[in-house]
Amino acid sequence: MHKLIDIGVNLTGSSFRNDLDEVIKSAQQVGVQKMVVTGTNIEHSQLAEALTQQYPKVLYATTGVHPHHAKECDDKTLNQIEALAASQGVVAIGECGLDFNRNFSPPDVQEKWFEAQLELASSLKLPVFLHQRDAHEQFLNIMSRWRDKLTGAVAHCFTGSVDEAKAYLDLDMHIGVTGWICDERRGAALQEAVKFIPLNRLMLETDAPYLLPRDLQPKPKDRRNEPKYLPHICRVVAQYCGLNEEELAKKSTVTAEDFFNLD
Repeated sequence: MHKLIDIGVNLTGSSFRNDLDEVIKSAQQVGVQKMVVTGTNIEHSQLAEALTQQYPKVLYATTGVHPHHAKECDDKTLNQIEALAASQGVVAIGECGLDFNRNFSPPDVQEKWFEAQLELASSLKLPVFLHQRDAHEQFLNIMSRWRDKLTGAVAHCFTGSVDEAKAYLDLDMHIGVTGWICDERRGAALQEAVKFIPLNRLMLETDAPYLLPRDLQPKPKDRRNEPKYLPHICRVVAQYCGLNEEELAKKSTVTAEDFFNLD
């Protein structure tokens, strides 16, 4: 059993409302010792921060506004994010970025609040936890201007191509890989891209309850992804990287501890 850190779990939603304690224990029993709970808007960032107090040194949190929720931001938003970021358990600003796939918020509004959160992260000297979907060029344009001002940046739930991975690596960014790599239909680009990600830039995540690994056997009846499946993701990533599973576990854990400054 290898020590692992899940850098992206959505534990604040209804999926985990009735058995969160058991979910966390099940993850720890297979070596997933620490998890970073994703804040996607103010409400869920507050819930994530509260979980870090309930499970200290096990759960950590990000605080921020996902591009889907950018239209909900107002003059109070940055102050609320900053107040949450003062908590000992909050280790990054985000999930922030751009999502032009469905445009739940207008692109210009997404860009405005993405840059506002980057500026805040820069001033607070916290890394950023990033989302990008169907917006690679504009995302890269914005990150190119901000990267030197940031202590760290991770492309969460990366699903892109070798060229996209290299573009992020050229900006000295980290890359988070999920069970998307386990999908024989959609994961081919990622299966190739992980071969080019240095171990000191690669982190692992489930994005639970989403993205249940397609090749997981047996599958849970409710189709809910959980942090306890991170060892399976580690095993698959190691295969595509041509690495020993234990080596990938050790290196990705050290990388996550360093990136998020976990104690």
